Amino acid sequence: MRIPTPNLWPAARTGQRLLLQARRRETRLDNHRMVYLERGKPGPDRPTVVLIHGFAAMKENWGFWLQRLPRHWHLLVPDLPGLGESEYRTDASYSYETQALRLRDWLDSFPTRNIHLAGSSMGGAIAAVLAHKMDPAPRSVTLLNSAGIPEHPDVDPDAPFESDRDSLLIPQDWKGVYRMFNSVGNGRPTVSGMAMAGLLGPDLLQRTDALRHIFGDMLADALAPVRYLGQTTPPLQVQWGDRDVITPTRCVDWFATATPHAEVHMFRGVGHLPMLENPGRSAAVLQDFVQRNSRSLRVPG
Repeated sequence: MRIPTPNLWPAARTGQRLLLQARRRETRLDNHRMVYLERGKPGPDRPTVVLIHGFAAMKENWGFWLQRLPRHWHLLVPDLPGLGESEYRTDASYSYETQALRLRDWLDSFPTRNIHLAGSSMGGAIAAVLAHKMDPAPRSVTLLNSAGIPEHPDVDPDAPFESDRDSLLIPQDWKGVYRMFNSVGNGRPTVSGMAMAGLLGPDLLQRTDALRHIFGDMLADALAPVRYLGQTTPPLQVQWGDRDVITPTRCVDWFATATPHAEVHMFRGVGHLPMLENPGRSAAVLQDFVQRNSRSLRVPG
């Protein structure tokens, strides 16, 4: 008889939220129930920073940053539609463009023009598109090991795109779960990686069909950010781990030509998730960048 593995993640998620002193909110967005964390309030004298997680991930990925970012900042941390606590629909699209438009409509409801975007992996690709859909544009954009960036120059963004990453990012069994958590880091097994695999594994293994759907929608327009990133991009920061096997460091070379104004930070010994693997340094460079690109604005009455 096989004993079911308990899913301890919901209790752990609640505990983390309480420790971070963040409020759990819900909203309706394009026929989805979307759950997000909010800390602080928008205002002309403080930035609103939107943290967008990656594929097969959730808002809690930003927990270490929430511990470090200034308490007076206004932070918005969504579970993207289809993932985390937010609703998944079999009849919906989860392409970068569609997700960006959803977030644009959501952000329009907040009374501030001092918005800064930060996205990890898939969330980076969404942030790159979103930055060019918002009016007014965000004050800054930070991409962490972003998806949707070519590994080689002169790539046609509209050409068919193939990827073998689904075998790594969509685990089918516990062996796949442990392989995934070890690979998205610096490639070496860690105690924290093993613990996270044990904690999140039951939840991930229940989402296989949804993850296949979302991954397929991503691949259908895999290089969408390439159509947007360029001379008109708002102030751009790029954070990257030099041991990333999901989005290799050669992707960073593309920014030198497409967005020469980008500020690039390469973290040694870090894999795909700088905000988890080196939260102190990655949060510090984000904080400095946001502060340099913030300015007090009077919200129209």
